[in-house]
Amino acid sequence: MLAFILRRLAQAVLVMLAVAFIAFMLFQYVGDPVTNLLGQDATPQQRRQLRADLGLDQPFPVQFARFVGNATQGEFGLSLRQGRRVSSLVAERFPATLELALVAAVMALGVGIPMGVYAALRRGRFWSQAAMTLSLLGVSLPTFLIGILLILVFAVTLKVLPSFGRGEVVMIGPWSTGFLTADGWKHLILPAITLSIFQMTLIMRLVRSEMLEVLRTDYIKFARARGLTNRAVYFGHALKNTMVPVITITGLQLGSLIAFAIITETVFQWPGMGLLFIQAVQFADIPVMAAYLCLIALIFVVINLVVDLLYFAVDPRLRISGGTGGH
Repeated sequence: MLAFILRRLAQAVLVMLAVAFIAFMLFQYVGDPVTNLLGQDATPQQRRQLRADLGLDQPFPVQFARFVGNATQGEFGLSLRQGRRVSSLVAERFPATLELALVAAVMALGVGIPMGVYAALRRGRFWSQAAMTLSLLGVSLPTFLIGILLILVFAVTLKVLPSFGRGEVVMIGPWSTGFLTADGWKHLILPAITLSIFQMTLIMRLVRSEMLEVLRTDYIKFARARGLTNRAVYFGHALKNTMVPVITITGLQLGSLIAFAIITETVFQWPGMGLLFIQAVQFADIPVMAAYLCLIALIFVVINLVVDLLYFAVDPRLRISGGTGGH
């Protein structure tokens, strides 16, 4: 177990170094930070002085080492567009994205897994076929179109939910949350549904296919031969083994909720990391772009590590082998 964790941690460090290198190369080949900060009218002496202050006159390995050192402390310099520290911008925007992703994940899991089990156990029934048909729409329709349709129906036509913004929030120390206000929840419903629909339908189809495959295995037949009830067979044996591959996909999809919330946040003008990244791309704000890349990579690495550890709780074969059969 310990060797397995250490091996995964070593892999995580290598991944983060690779992402840090890509983020660092943005500073080298996308725009000139000196020109962005001083403008076109700066004198050569001012340019040289700022380049020295920023450490851009140092050798490449020294600059990269300093970038990695600052990144481990959460420092990525100043935003070229707003002139503020990138760490403070991320701290302001990250709570909004995290809350949106958490609610979308709860919706996706809370609806996707039960619907997938139902579609597998009631295969061929009308409601099962209807659920599978709707899942095709959820997978096929682009996210921005789903968001626009929800705005048209619930915000423009019915006028029951707001169409943009985060609503009223409450500050708990440095953390802002909309979970404690009714207005915050009203603003959260439409973007959370929009963000969750693709993940929900994907999980539902995955659970259904895995459940059907597990129900065909020999140990399920033996469980039935022993006289176990359908409830014990379905939920005590089949569902537990179905969750092993589902955990992998679900874990990565939860990471993608944060990484790819860009479109949803843009449609609903949700003040999160995705909207901040879009604005940074428009203005070539390299420090913000680099911070976003590193943060998203860290989230995926942490989630992947947690998923690997969950295997030990779900699959007893890994506990017996001591983790040598990790995915």
